[in-house]
Amino acid sequence: MAIARFPGLVIDCPDAGALAGFYGALLGWNVKDDGDWAEIRPDDGSDCISFQQVDDYRAPEWPGQGAPQQMHLDLMVRDLDEGEKEAIELGATKADTQPGTTFRVFLDPASHPFCLCVD
Repeated sequence: MAIARFPGLVIDCPDAGALAGFYGALLGWNVKDDGDWAEIRPDDGSDCISFQQVDDYRAPEWPGQGAPQQMHLDLMVRDLDEGEKEAIELGATKADTQPGTTFRVFLDPASHPFCLCVD
């Protein structure tokens, strides 16, 4: 029997509101910005990703491990080319290293890696 519901993901970053705005726009979710803490949720409230502002934030380095990525999001898209275009327009950077053909690696505005995937 489950003892918890709605697992949440909290991402450390230098600017909680800005990163919530980026992912909120990318996913079409609503943003709630409380300063050093922000959340994004779909209209039905069924999921949540939170963003926690931290002092002395150290951006991950991908694919190197000098500052490990620690986590990344895989986001499903219908078309990689269209998804890439929109992600870059929102502020993502396409990573130089692209190890696959059914996904593309990007860095969010705080340098966390994330993937747009079709499979």
